[in-house]
Amino acid sequence: MKRILYIQYTNPAGYPPLEHSSRILADAGWRVLFLGTHALGANALRFPPHPNIGVRYLSFCPAGLRQKLHYLFFCLWALGWTLLARPSWIYVSDALACPAALLLSYLPWLRVVYHEHDAPDEPAGGLQRLVRWTRQQVARRAACCVVPNEARLKRFQAETGTRQPVFCVWNCPSNLEVAPLRAPAHGAFWLLYHGSIVPDRLPIAVLDALTALPERVKLRVIGYETAGSIGYVGLLLEHARQLGIAHRLEFVAALPRFELMEWCRRADAGLALMPLRPADFNQHSMTGASNKAFDYMASGLPIVVSDLPDWRAMFVEPGYGVACDPQDAESIAASIRRFLDDPELARSMGESGRQRILAGWNYEACFQRAQRLLGA
Repeated sequence: MKRILYIQYTNPAGYPPLEHSSRILADAGWRVLFLGTHALGANALRFPPHPNIGVRYLSFCPAGLRQKLHYLFFCLWALGWTLLARPSWIYVSDALACPAALLLSYLPWLRVVYHEHDAPDEPAGGLQRLVRWTRQQVARRAACCVVPNEARLKRFQAETGTRQPVFCVWNCPSNLEVAPLRAPAHGAFWLLYHGSIVPDRLPIAVLDALTALPERVKLRVIGYETAGSIGYVGLLLEHARQLGIAHRLEFVAALPRFELMEWCRRADAGLALMPLRPADFNQHSMTGASNKAFDYMASGLPIVVSDLPDWRAMFVEPGYGVACDPQDAESIAASIRRFLDDPELARSMGESGRQRILAGWNYEACFQRAQRLLGA
């Protein structure tokens, strides 16, 4: 029986591509083991049970000297599990796991896949420089690398100098997650945002937009604050109270993905917003890398995206949603009003998106080249 070990220095259940690829391999008879750590605000995230998938976690550790010791222990812990489990492959799924992965890559029976969700920041200290150097070495030693966006692929090849295959695999949902054909909606019109609750992705202008829309339009937010956005939920709630719309705003704590997708099906439209002037490279190249729009499409929802050229070309021009300025409340309200004024347009956009997921924007299709290389 083939065995594969996934290594990530955070909670792997917070990354849908890992859930999908591991399930594909497990369904093919592989034994899969995840090594990860609990993440701030995301402890509720977990994989659905599968007889061939196991998960081991270290506890969350805040920044500081203790975290450096925690990180060293994580690397030794990964080595110990590798020697115990004897996998034929390790699937390294973030840059912070690269120091451990580089050490493991010298074990003669192991082959490596490196999957980078986000490129690491520019080094500001010794650990960051070590991470970037080991990332380069792992990329060169890996049997293949995986990135979620074409622009990121080009930059990744330039930064690492790898000559190994690099596959662009979008963060699409699984075919198993595609909802049935939606019935016509009645009553309240629920907007949905899911993911990390940060100002760049859920700007306060969304609440201002609700005041310009009918009372039946409500917003449900499912997710968690990140280390850099602690207190933002409280700020949003206070702003909603000041606007008199607190009863139209609902927060749901982070959920396992199999529960999250059920909530997606209860909504009427999805928000997948990005800043128009992104602060870093990762935010500049999010089409394909962001799973929000794909998740909404799989649920048959029309989507509201930021008015960026790549987002418009990928989601708006084919007819899956509409675009807005995410910092302009009136622009957001006007986009949502299109769905309210023309329910048939909203239904058609949602169904077109659902069909597109079934036709090829699904993880089973996107992961095929990497799956073939793995021999699954």
